Amino acid sequence: MRFMMFVAEDDHPDTDPAPGPDVDTWVADHDAAGRRLLGEVLEPAAGATTVRVRDGRTLVTTATVSGPILGFDVLECADPHEAVAVAAAHPMARYGRIELRAFAGPD
Repeated sequence: MRFMMFVAEDDHPDTDPAPGPDVDTWVADHDAAGRRLLGEVLEPAAGATTVRVRDGRTLVTTATVSGPILGFDVLECADPHEAVAVAAAHPMARYGRIELRAFAGPD
């Protein structure tokens, strides 16, 4: 199963003082295992462009505030339980939040 994993900020990070996992190690481990197919850090939302079509007109706006999404990863996991385990091991599961969404349709 393929999953989109959104990496986001959170107003209530973990307060455990123990050091968290290293993101470079997380990336290397899941790339090597074939579970991470693609991943990128995104530019801040303040530079994002929103595109909508309303009444036949294209409306383009630029974000003026920062948004919570920092990056994403595309995962290939055996099932949702494995995807949750992969997400839970990501550093931002402690310092931010992770949202998982399965891709619709066949793999």
